[in-house]
Amino acid sequence: QVQLVESGGGLVQPGDSLRLSCAASGPPLSLHAMGWFRQGPGKEQEFVGGIARIDFTTDYADSVKGRFTISRDDAENTLYLQMNALKPEDTAVYYCAATPPYYIHGVVPHGTSDFRSWGRGTQVTVSS
Repeated sequence: QVQLVESGGGLVQPGDSLRLSCAASGPPLSLHAMGWFRQGPGKEQEFVGGIARIDFTTDYADSVKGRFTISRDDAENTLYLQMNALKPEDTAVYYCAATPPYYIHGVVPHGTSDFRSWGRGTQVTVSS
């Protein structure tokens, strides 16, 4: 089973940018579709965005569309989340997640049940 470790979180001001990384170990990242989720204080976990395997199709939650970008470097076994124009409501613990291997290529998973492996999360706080 793939192991995931997030990094790159921190305290930033509104309007700032931040890039999160998710390092994978174990089976090759290329076998998995990937996703980012977040859970803010007092909120339920929510889908942020996902990226398919093979063709790298992406999809995002409406709340981050146009501000966040997901990318992956399968050669480096790393997933990224570029976050621009951050808002206080983006404050959350961010988790990366991987589907079971050999997930249908070209399909972006959205639901938590689509994913099998989860990282421990990295805190992002947006505050002035």
